[in-house]
Amino acid sequence: MSLPSPTSENRAVVTGASSGIGTALAADLAARGYSLILVARRGEVLTELAQRLTLAHGITAEVRAVDLAERTARGALVEELSARNIAILCNNAGIATFGAVADLDLGYERAQMELNAVAVHDLTLAVLPGMIARGSGGILISGSAAGNMPIPNNATYAASKAFANTFSESLRGELKGSGVHVTLLAPGPVRTEAPDPTEASIVDRMVPDFMWVTSESTAKQSIDALARNKMRVVPGLISKGMSVAGQYGPRSFTAPIAGAFYKKLGG
Repeated sequence: MSLPSPTSENRAVVTGASSGIGTALAADLAARGYSLILVARRGEVLTELAQRLTLAHGITAEVRAVDLAERTARGALVEELSARNIAILCNNAGIATFGAVADLDLGYERAQMELNAVAVHDLTLAVLPGMIARGSGGILISGSAAGNMPIPNNATYAASKAFANTFSESLRGELKGSGVHVTLLAPGPVRTEAPDPTEASIVDRMVPDFMWVTSESTAKQSIDALARNKMRVVPGLISKGMSVAGQYGPRSFTAPIAGAFYKKLGG
């Protein structure tokens, strides 16, 4: 069974829509005819995106400026989505930190868990009953290749993405035959534009150009995979390598190597 066709009543929800993969997912869905609910903290950026996609594709784009790491603010969105006809949910919003977890800000680490894991759970459970009742729907969850292995100096992010990865694939098993598609997006480095050499991050400097994938390519692969009800989409050479290493490599070997790399990011 395919994804629900876009209508004037249903919506595709994209969290983290103000930048990167989220913006690309919104653009790809709009090009396919889906009206949108765009979610992120930066309302002014979402408004500009909504106007641009509306003009380009003739869809309706609603803006919800919400910090999904805040439970009270998130609760209002959860309540709204539970009552709406949601055809597709792209659980994309996420943040990461690098460095020894004991040296990092406790509040930000907690916010990272709320955003990367708890918000994914809340929003999925909000839309799931309606999708099951209608016998169709699509849920794309942005996990990570990092969620397949322990990564020192990236501990909270790796753990939160391990939840996203496992939750997505477990949920998929529960929904077999329901008409509701579930796909895990497990990306590695994704580049939105060529960096200024004078302002390039350590990640930009350490990862060769040919190993990057674009946010537009990632978005298209992800929605295509969701339409086919593919279990997991892993765009890019680095994410494929990390996925294989995380699933099949001995952790006593992979964890120190990954930890050394991520320590440089934290430095």
